Amino acid sequence: MIRVILCDDHALIRRGVRDTLCDASDIEVVGEAGDYGELRELLRRATCDVLVLDINLPGRSGLDVLHVLKDESHNMRVLVLSMFPEDQYAIRALRSGAFGYVNKGGDPGQIVTAVRTVAQGRKYVTPEMAQMLVESLTTPNVENPHERLSDRELQTLVLIASGKRLSDIAVELMLSPKTVSVYRARVLEKLGLANNSEMTVYAIRHSLVGH
Repeated sequence: MIRVILCDDHALIRRGVRDTLCDASDIEVVGEAGDYGELRELLRRATCDVLVLDINLPGRSGLDVLHVLKDESHNMRVLVLSMFPEDQYAIRALRSGAFGYVNKGGDPGQIVTAVRTVAQGRKYVTPEMAQMLVESLTTPNVENPHERLSDRELQTLVLIASGKRLSDIAVELMLSPKTVSVYRARVLEKLGLANNSEMTVYAIRHSLVGH
């Protein structure tokens, strides 16, 4: 039996994923968490083979959590579940230690296949992601400026471009407004932009947020 823990701040999405996984006779959902704090508490009490982790958590992002789990040498494999397009976050997640990446908008059956694959210690990538990985190996390395951003800087860019104010972002990421301002300043500097409007245009142009 494959033991799974779900970590997603949207209860409805957790329920949908849980129902999908529980339909599989070889998978058991042993716990659920809505953020990093709940996940930490849960991992003290329960063990699992696969952690299904949302990338866009309040407070510590899924990418942050991946780094922490990697540093702590947890034995479970992490499957990242995200609403973000694969070309923006999949490779970043895999580099951070994830065993697979599934888009929330995909076929529910894909999650079951992905959980089984990573539980065996194999990486799970969709055909589209496999193509992307091949292209990244065979094409000249022309990286987009935002690929040089840290995970937290990228998160700040996406949230500002989504129309959130710095004070709201500070609450969502559990940081001080001053710290968020520092991340914003770094994003502007690294991308050569002047203000929030230019950040929004940049994010839309590079499909980091929806139109």
